[in-house]
Order: sequence, then structure tokens, then C-alpha cells
Amino acid sequence: MSGLCIVLFYPFYQNPEGGILLSAFFIFLALAMRGIPAIRGFSYTFIIFAAVSISMYFPEYFKSIGDFNLQKLIVPLLQIIMFGMGSQMSIKDFEGVVKMPQGVFVGIICQFSIMPLIAMAVLFVFKFPPEIAAGVILVGSSPSGLASNVMSFLARANLALSVTLTAVATLLAPLMTPLLMKFLAQEYVEIQFWAMMWSIIKMVIIPIALGLVVNRLARGRAAWINRLMPLVSMAGIAIIITIITAAGRDNLLQMGYLLIIACLLHNLTGYTLGYWICRILGMDEKTCRTISLEVGMQNGGLASGLAMEMGKVATVGLAPAVFGPMMNITGSSLATWWRSKKLPGEDLKEDKD
Repeated sequence: MSGLCIVLFYPFYQNPEGGILLSAFFIFLALAMRGIPAIRGFSYTFIIFAAVSISMYFPEYFKSIGDFNLQKLIVPLLQIIMFGMGSQMSIKDFEGVVKMPQGVFVGIICQFSIMPLIAMAVLFVFKFPPEIAAGVILVGSSPSGLASNVMSFLARANLALSVTLTAVATLLAPLMTPLLMKFLAQEYVEIQFWAMMWSIIKMVIIPIALGLVVNRLARGRAAWINRLMPLVSMAGIAIIITIITAAGRDNLLQMGYLLIIACLLHNLTGYTLGYWICRILGMDEKTCRTISLEVGMQNGGLASGLAMEMGKVATVGLAPAVFGPMMNITGSSLATWWRSKKLPGEDLKEDKD
């Protein structure tokens, strides 16, 4: 994570050898974690740490190759990731709208209200430059991503509801994200509503639709896609974060401390409000956990792609680059804690057994 690397290792950024050693340390730590089931899920995060460290020390290698600007890879990589998401989905994922209407309605309303409002509250405290501030709002205005589904599974939450919420929120994103940005971020940067809507459609909706078609046509005959696409998606996210970190290195060095704190507050408050609003509404524990994770975990990849489309990846794109890895750390930790907590009624079942 960009911000954490800055906080811990800022004094060493003038030492190139330190960058190599630091990256090697994170890689070896990630490999060691793969052998420990309880913390295996954190290994990918430390791979991101390694990639970010290298791009912070040697940003020139991640900005261009010859005359080719590496930022041009961000949108195609995001499209590949979204295609992978679509290939793991089916029309059945939308049946939850009918089967669990209350959970879907509350989840969507919370997702597109809590996180944008928290972003505005965070910006009231942290006086970021306009384009950095717009990036924080962009994160809050984005839908949830596949990471929330994984965390819901780990947390023993309502996985069917999680998948449905992610699918519905993603379909609503072409309307809701530009609308929220227009109302909340217009004072920081110029927001072109229709251009942003089209960007989301071509980066998210079209690739997901193609993935759904492939899934439908394959009908289980292309199992290799299911094995390959998660790996491709993880690699794509790592490359996107590395490119954004290199592009915004100077800005990160100036305000990395504040940005990581702001993103952490944004993320944790989303979990907390999402959970307790559901508790107040009398929803069951599994649903509360699900909506908490869906609200707190945003699609940082989409936000990064939109920052690229705006031509402001080195500024607007910084908050998504920090938020993305951070939410995986906090989400994994929360899901692991919830997994160890008994659900209501489990004690009764054990007594009967």
C-alpha cells in the first residue's frame, strides 16, 4: 500500500539499494505467508507492498517504455478485470433482487449514500488540494467490487446477497457515480457527466456483459477461465496500483501520511455505519455483516480507471491507489474476526448435537 510504505520507509527513499532490499523483504514475507493457512489471505497484500516499494524508489521505470506511456494500460487492464468478473457471474446472481428485496434495497441505498457523505466529512477535516479531494469523493462514489464477495464468504455472511449487491451496484454505477461526482466534486474538478457515464459503460458494463456471454456459452466447458481469471485480475490490480504510484510519487511523498489516515477513516466508518444501520433496522447478523462489507469496500480499480480517463491519474488517482490495498487489509481482518464469532443460533445447534 502506497501510504503505508511512505509512513514506514520515507527516510530511505533516497537510497536505491534500500528499495531493492525492501521489495525483496515483502516478497519473501508474502511467500512465507502462503504456507500459513490463517494468514495466507494477506500474502497478496504484501506482493502489492513490494510492487509499490519498487515504483516509489524507481518511478521512471513505471512511467513509460520508450515512447509508450504506461498509463495507457490502466483502462485495458481494468476491462480485462471486469471481463473476469463477468465470467464468474450468471443471470442467477440477480435473482436475489426478488428473493431478498429488503437487503438489496438497504444495501444499495447505504452504499451510494454513506460512502460519499463520509468522503465529504473526511475532506472537511483534511484540507487536501482540489484534485486529491476529488479522488477521495470518487472512491466514495464507486460501487463495491469482487473483493467484498470474497470477504463475505470468509466472514460467513450472506454470500448470495453480497454477489447480488455487487452486481446491482455495478449496473447502477454508470448513473450513480457520475451523478454523485457532479454534485459533490464539481467544486474540486470539472466533471463531465456524460463522458464519465460512457467511461464506466465501456470499462465496466461492456466487459462484464461479454464475460456473462462467455460464461453462458461455455456452460462449464471452459473451467480454465475460472482458474485463470482471478490470477489475471490480481496481476492487473497490482500493475494498475504500481503505475499510479509511480505517476503520483511526488504527491504521495508530500501528503502520504494524511492520505492514508483519511482513507482508513473512510473505510472503517463505512464498515461501522453499514453494520449498525442494518442492526437498527432489525436485520439478521449475516445480512448486517454482508452490507457492512459491501458499503466499506469500494471498487478502487474502477476509480483508478476513471481518474485515468479524466487525465488526472497522478492526483485524482492517488486516493484509489491507497484505498484499494488498504480495504483488503481491513476487510480481511474484519472477515477473519467475524468468522471466529458464532452466529445467533449456533450455540443452540451445538447443544442439540
